[in-house]
Amino acid sequence: METQELLNLVERARDGDRQAFGELVEQFEQTVFWIVMRRLRNRSEALEVTQDVFIQAMRKLPQLREAERFAGWLRRIAVRMSINRAVRGPQESAQDPETFQGVEGQPTNPLEDVLQSERAEELRSGLDRLRDLDRQTLVAFYFEGQSLKQMSDEFASPIGTIKRRLHTARNRLKEELLKMTPA
Repeated sequence: METQELLNLVERARDGDRQAFGELVEQFEQTVFWIVMRRLRNRSEALEVTQDVFIQAMRKLPQLREAERFAGWLRRIAVRMSINRAVRGPQESAQDPETFQGVEGQPTNPLEDVLQSERAEELRSGLDRLRDLDRQTLVAFYFEGQSLKQMSDEFASPIGTIKRRLHTARNRLKEELLKMTPA
């Protein structure tokens, strides 16, 4: 697709032309899918997140100031949403217990139970070895499911600082876990 044709589509879509947005989806769907797939490595989740990316793009398109930046802007949305999905997992919906009455649970494997318990204990031990701020940051994000905005409010720090703290805390936890692993 030529640059001018792409810019025209973006402008029309930004003005509310759904057919133009549909053409943009057709043009970028494969690219977005592979960006998401590279991070999630799960086809069904990647397909779902790809749809979510285009829904988000449709909602936010009026905020895009420069039409020529559409491709990069769409890629950033795809990367951000795939990271969020990888970190937080898919959104679960509550169901009535009657829905699952006929479904038998998977038989548990005692070895898997022991290994999972050991991994959880190693993680807890690694978290205990971190400084308070690192531990609080990781717990707030991964265990309490707080958003970066919520953490920014709680820790009275800008979102950029929270992102840096998360990155640093993850690296420190990785180092602690590696120290605990026998060579």
